[in-house]
Amino acid sequence: MRAVVIDKPGDTDVMKIVERPIPEVTQDMSVMRIHAFGVHRYEVLTREGGSPSVKFPRVIGVEAVGEIYKTSKNSKLEVGQRVITMMGGFGREVDGSYQEYALVSDNNLYPVNLDTDWVTLAQYPENFYTAFGSIKSLSLNSGQTLLVRGGTTAVGLAAIKLAKALGINVTATTRRENMLHKLIEFGADDVVIDSDNKLKTDKNFDGIIDMVGTVTLPDSISHLNQGGTVSMIGLLAGEWVAKNFDPFTLAGKYLTCFDSTNVNQKWVDEMFDLISKNKLEIPIVKIFKLSQIREAHDYVMKSRDMGQVIIDND
Repeated sequence: MRAVVIDKPGDTDVMKIVERPIPEVTQDMSVMRIHAFGVHRYEVLTREGGSPSVKFPRVIGVEAVGEIYKTSKNSKLEVGQRVITMMGGFGREVDGSYQEYALVSDNNLYPVNLDTDWVTLAQYPENFYTAFGSIKSLSLNSGQTLLVRGGTTAVGLAAIKLAKALGINVTATTRRENMLHKLIEFGADDVVIDSDNKLKTDKNFDGIIDMVGTVTLPDSISHLNQGGTVSMIGLLAGEWVAKNFDPFTLAGKYLTCFDSTNVNQKWVDEMFDLISKNKLEIPIVKIFKLSQIREAHDYVMKSRDMGQVIIDND
C-alpha cells in the first residue's frame, strides 16, 4: 500500500510517498481501507512542526472515510462495513489518513449508513461533527438566534446548514465584502462584516460559535443576549491565550469550548440522520489524488474559495 510519510517537519517536500505493507490487526484495532479524506489547514501546521505533541516519522491526517478491510480479534464490526474515523489521536499519536489502509482503534471507527459516493462522504466527518457538537454545546432551540463567527470556513458552512435544518435563525460573519451574497445564497439569514476583530452590527444573539479565537472573544461576549453562550471551537487567529480577559464581562452569559477529540456515536447517528433528511452539503472545491498530496497542501493554504479539499484514494 502507499503511505505519505513525514520523517521530519518542513515544507511540502518532506511528504514522501512510500510503499508499506498493509498493517495487521490487533486485539482491538481493525484495518480500514481509506477511500477518501479531507485536507485541512491545521494539518499543514502539523507538517510544518507546529503541533508539538506529534512525533515524527508520522502519517498525518485526522479523518477518513472508507470500509472495514479486516476486523480486530474483538471487533463487532464486519468486513466491508462503511465507516468513518476522526480525531482520537488519528494522524497525531498514531498514523492517520494520508495512506491507503490504516490501523484504527475499534473505539474510533463509527459506522455510517449514508448512501453516497466516497468523495461526497469525505466532506462530513470533522467539518460536520465539529459544527454539530458546537451547536449542541449552545443548547439552542428552534427559533433562537445563532452567530457563526468564521462563516466562510468549512466548519462554519457546515454549522450554517445544520443550524438552519434545526430551525435556528443564523447570522454568519466574513471579513470579505465579496462573500456577503455568497453566504446568503448558502443559506444564512443575515451576514455581518468582521473588521479588525469587531462585528459591524449592534445585534445580539442567543448563541455564538467563535472560530476566530481569543482575539475576538471579548467582542463575541458583548454580542450575546443575557443567558446566551459563546462556544469557542477554533483559533484561526493563531493566539491560544486570552490576553487581559475580564471574566466579569460574562455576567449573566456563558463561555464554553467544543473539542471533537472524543466522538459520540449517538451524535454521529443523529448528525447523519439530519444530513440525510435535509440533503445537507458544503462545496467540495477541489479533488486531488494521493499522489498529489503536495499540491493539495499548497492549494488549501492559497485558496480563498468556500468549501473542502478532498483526496480521492480510488
